[in-house]
Amino acid sequence: MEREEVLFGVLGPVTAENRSGPIALKGPRHRAVLARLIVARRRVVPVARLVADLWTDSPPPGAVGAVQTFVAALRRALEPDRPPRAPARLLVTEGPGYALRAAPDAVDAWRFETAIGEAAELPPARALPRLDEALELWRGPAYADFAHEEWVRGERARLAELRLRSVERRADAQLALGLAAEAVPDLDAHLADHPWREDAWRLLALALYRTDRQGDALAVLRRARSTLVEQLGVDPGPGLRRLEADILAQDPALGATAGQAGQAGQAGPTETAARLWTRAAAAYDRTVAAGARARLETTVGLLRDLAVTGGGGLTAVREHRMAAVAAAEEFGDPVLTGRVIGAFDVPAIWTRGDDPELARQIVAAAERTLAALPPPDVSGVSGASGVSGVVSRTSHADGTYDAVRCRLLATVAVETRGSHSSRGPQAARQAEAIARRLDDPALLAFALNGAFMQSFTRAGLAPRRAEIGAELVALGARHGLVTYEVLGHLISLQAYGALGDFRSADTHATAADRLAARHELPLVGVFTRWYGALRLAASGDLAGAGPAYESAAADLPDAGMPGLTHGLLPLALLSLRFADGPRVPARDAVDPAADWGPYRPWITPLAALASGDRPAARTALRALPDPPRDLLYEACCCLEATAALELGDRAVLTRVRDRLLPASAELAGAGSGLLTLGPVSRYLTAITSALRD
Repeated sequence: MEREEVLFGVLGPVTAENRSGPIALKGPRHRAVLARLIVARRRVVPVARLVADLWTDSPPPGAVGAVQTFVAALRRALEPDRPPRAPARLLVTEGPGYALRAAPDAVDAWRFETAIGEAAELPPARALPRLDEALELWRGPAYADFAHEEWVRGERARLAELRLRSVERRADAQLALGLAAEAVPDLDAHLADHPWREDAWRLLALALYRTDRQGDALAVLRRARSTLVEQLGVDPGPGLRRLEADILAQDPALGATAGQAGQAGQAGPTETAARLWTRAAAAYDRTVAAGARARLETTVGLLRDLAVTGGGGLTAVREHRMAAVAAAEEFGDPVLTGRVIGAFDVPAIWTRGDDPELARQIVAAAERTLAALPPPDVSGVSGASGVSGVVSRTSHADGTYDAVRCRLLATVAVETRGSHSSRGPQAARQAEAIARRLDDPALLAFALNGAFMQSFTRAGLAPRRAEIGAELVALGARHGLVTYEVLGHLISLQAYGALGDFRSADTHATAADRLAARHELPLVGVFTRWYGALRLAASGDLAGAGPAYESAAADLPDAGMPGLTHGLLPLALLSLRFADGPRVPARDAVDPAADWGPYRPWITPLAALASGDRPAARTALRALPDPPRDLLYEACCCLEATAALELGDRAVLTRVRDRLLPASAELAGAGSGLLTLGPVSRYLTAITSALRD
């Protein structure tokens, strides 16, 4: 029997229809069950979760039976021709609950997301009709029947933000196509309902200017300033300030559309970009006073952009970043200082810092600024001590203090990577809690980077990092946060490598390379080339892995990442000697004169054993510190275990066994995405046998 297609609508009141027309969904709880299953996106929702969501106060005694009744009624409505006792094909029972196995294009919200995702990859002429098609799917606020339900709040907010961004992308496409007059009415209406969206103000002013309404364009920008200052207590951002200056200067570049620019001369894109950069920099120098706050914040933005361009950029950033922070502190304004510190939200993937002293200074400045901010308001919050005094209700208009506080905490979490202090994990938790409450995608991405950096408090946390990676990929793709989307793919690559799921890791490596090529992010290739060498080693091609590691290492001196570089190649080549399990390598593999960098303490006992000096090996083994909390935590533990097995040191073996047990299903070191010492289970088996004997 042919399966009848059912289409679902959630961009407005929740609806369902088939080829015969609308489907009657009975009462509000029936629609609530359907909506809750759509929110889950084909995943199973346990019955207990449905009960908790449908009855938020106290579920009645027969709540489970009621849910089963609602589901049965929905099945009859959605699949009216299904024979008695035949299994449902759409609303299915699986495990502890139910799932709606709707087709990828059967829900209007899913079609909307697909359309705007495709539009982002298209030139303006093709993107515009795709965006029109996407926006026409909206019939009202998403999940309009359930506006006050907690279980749908996040999804409603996410879809609403996507819609607002799509309206602005549509206007951007119109401007690029020379349709400025057509863009004005829609932008005007858009801002009437959403007056805090700075990019919409920018687009409206630019559209007015291009329709020869210079006075109206300036009036719009001044209205934007008034709205932002009076209602939110914040000044317009650099984009609006630069546009106002360019309009006053009647900069010719403001009148160029994509089509006009393509007809201007025969210069290549590189020369065109260079001229635009020079002209914009000159205009900025003319219009922004030296030493002004705006110039300081813009400087940090440039440093942030510079950091992702390659080795030279990273080196320059380390030279100037603390100077920018010190300059901000001179103003005596903790909000400004917090913005300058927190604006450096450069995605970080390697868990050992490149400049420990700079990191210490940045953390100290962030802590000083946190202390100088007004204390968070937790009045009326039940169990305020449980949130460590950070998750405030709102401390300043729209939560400006909270946003600054979140960025400072995320900075602390990122810059204390690898530390054994409890401050980093605490700051990461606080930053994530604030970002989720403020529902700010960029803040959440930064906070999740901090959470990733602090996800090494023990072995075996690769599944948690896989969750962080997946959320960053989704967040970056939805909100145009490209560098965080790339970060999510690299984190996922590492996590799936640790779990031995190289098919998934390969997919993320390919996605990261594709985005890096499209957006000129050269540092990504450093990690994916090392991953390629790891793949050879993990597949047993040791002869190919060695040259691949040496080739990948050739890129490291120019990468500007000393925290990654030092000691990595010798360690990677040594890892190939562990293909058959824990065994002290030959002397040539653990040359004490090699550059072992930060891994030397774990190499010293093995080098002594390889040379036959067991007393020195025992002394070095007993002197080992706790492994740093980073991507090579399990690898260091396994090196320690190898020496302890050879020496029969029961105390060390017991300690290492306890550390490694949570990672028993992982590949040691593969969580780095760079190298592996083989399955952790091999080491645990050897330790268990040694302790028993």
